[in-house]
Amino acid sequence: MVPPPFVAKPLPWDYIAKIVSIGDSGTGKSSLTIRLCEGRFTNQHDVTIGVEFGSRIVPVGPPASRELGINDPATTAATISPARPTTKKDSISKGEEQQKHMKLSLWDTAGQEQYKSITRSYFRGASGALLVFDISRRETFASVTTWLHDLKQIAEEGIIVVLVGNKSDLADASLLGSGREDLDKRQVTRAEAEAWCRTNNVMGYVETSAKSGDGVERAFLNVAERVYQNIEAGKYDLNDRRSGVKAASAPTAGNTAKTVNLTVRDEVGGRGKASGAGGGCC
Repeated sequence: MVPPPFVAKPLPWDYIAKIVSIGDSGTGKSSLTIRLCEGRFTNQHDVTIGVEFGSRIVPVGPPASRELGINDPATTAATISPARPTTKKDSISKGEEQQKHMKLSLWDTAGQEQYKSITRSYFRGASGALLVFDISRRETFASVTTWLHDLKQIAEEGIIVVLVGNKSDLADASLLGSGREDLDKRQVTRAEAEAWCRTNNVMGYVETSAKSGDGVERAFLNVAERVYQNIEAGKYDLNDRRSGVKAASAPTAGNTAKTVNLTVRDEVGGRGKASGAGGGCC
């Protein structure tokens, strides 16, 4: 009996990008990854040793980027842009656009000082980073400058960085002027964080709550979208693992594996752990 001809199925993503989460211990980096990848939140989470992994496929480029109002080229690089109204030109071209997708290979690094010699090695080959602090703990915001310095010393030039103020659920602006300001645990204002981004040439600032899910997808999508824009602009060598980005290739007969070499196998089920040194894409 003659076997049926092999038909290559396209992969569900067009690009894969390595994204690292960095910042002090206890800022909620692991909770953000779990929220994005698994859609859940847990109050109890073991301290990350070395690095943990996750993955999520997200839409990049139009029409999704336009509808979400993410990374509008008309805005400055240091500001997370609001949604802009759809123009006539957009409406004409929208029907002709084919949505692209990017698989985010998420590397959630340990924030404790004793693990820094390990986690720094994971900065290599990253195309994007979420720099996370806890808005209810000013000392974690004071540390972001050091984290950014470490990242830029090791990562490739031009890595996309978004500052993330996590635990926004602990801030309640409605309490201001009510005489119950002590219940509002915010210690870092949005204005302070945005000013820091402008001073340090960081792409923008997003506040998130891993507990409620608010802002979590937007934080990751802002990084993914800017990485995609750089791909479209030809700023990455997709054959160079140091770029942190790879393009998908359709499998061929006798070789149905993805052509991208992942450090953690997809069979991990979205999340895994490693405590040794590593690097590269993705």
